[in-house]
Amino acid sequence: MNGRGVIWLKMANEATAHANRLRLELGLRNRWYARGRAHVESYGGFPVVVYAPEDGRHGNFFDPAYAAIAARPEWMRRFDKIHAQAGRSLPKAERRWRELDSSMSSDALLMNVFCTPGVAESAAVRQMLGVEAGVVPAFGWKARVSLANGRFDRTEVDMRWGGLLVEAKLTEADFQMRAATVVEAYRDFDAAFDRELLQRVEMRTARRRAAVEFAEEFTQEWEGEGDEDAARTFQAGIVERTRQQEPAEAGYASYQLIRNVLAAYAQGCSFCVVHDERRPDLRETWFRVMAALKSAELRVRLKVLTWQELAAVLPEALQVFLDAKYGIVAPGRVASPIDGAEDSESNA
Repeated sequence: MNGRGVIWLKMANEATAHANRLRLELGLRNRWYARGRAHVESYGGFPVVVYAPEDGRHGNFFDPAYAAIAARPEWMRRFDKIHAQAGRSLPKAERRWRELDSSMSSDALLMNVFCTPGVAESAAVRQMLGVEAGVVPAFGWKARVSLANGRFDRTEVDMRWGGLLVEAKLTEADFQMRAATVVEAYRDFDAAFDRELLQRVEMRTARRRAAVEFAEEFTQEWEGEGDEDAARTFQAGIVERTRQQEPAEAGYASYQLIRNVLAAYAQGCSFCVVHDERRPDLRETWFRVMAALKSAELRVRLKVLTWQELAAVLPEALQVFLDAKYGIVAPGRVASPIDGAEDSESNA
């Protein structure tokens, strides 16, 4: 592995640590918040609270936001996306689980904020994001970014609000990676980026196997000895050594950022990444991508904002909801204790 690869691996490990800490906090907060609300927990040792709609309300949403979503068919269509891991990680239910049901969903957080009545109309919010008055947010906007062969990709941008594109992040580990053949196939890739400055990765093409599949090396000798950490470390080493020997395909890190920058480049839009301040790794990754841009004019159209900074200009009732459910509070404030947050049963 070369020097750049070592740096990327270190960043990936730090990102995983930040993401896991935030997932743990949100898991604890939502276990408290879910009391009295229709919900289930995912299987496994790191349960995720997943909510269900009930009597015109939805536990994963601020009541005024959910009412506004239900009143707009184009917003309600975001609930069409089925939860990808529901079949193996969630109890069966009459209604199929949706991605927006998950307490870890960044799209749900995005809609909780921008679908709340008064937020899109707020001069303070529009000024913070540089959006003109009188436009309605669109979620899951089809960017149709041009490819070099004359076709378009089919990916979505989390939100388009007038001349602003938004990528929302919460507990996701990173901005995904894609094969170099996919990234370099975008029409404007070389016009917008200096490819030599973008982070390259090696993508393993084979299925990642568990340690128990390596019978010649796997051992349970620690079982019952009280040294489970040593066992896990040993078994993780088996997997990683084998993984490094498998065939790899050249790729780029931060694919979502590259793609959305190219959408902004083609559309003449601004682009903003909104992330949690507890995820400084995401901001650092975004700065690295911006450093690879060729155009200073494009660079000034790119922004970064934390949910905490945005919270400062949101309605007070929405701030109470964000504090209780996500631990998101305006700068200078302290998030409420997980087991002692003010009851917001009425969401008002």
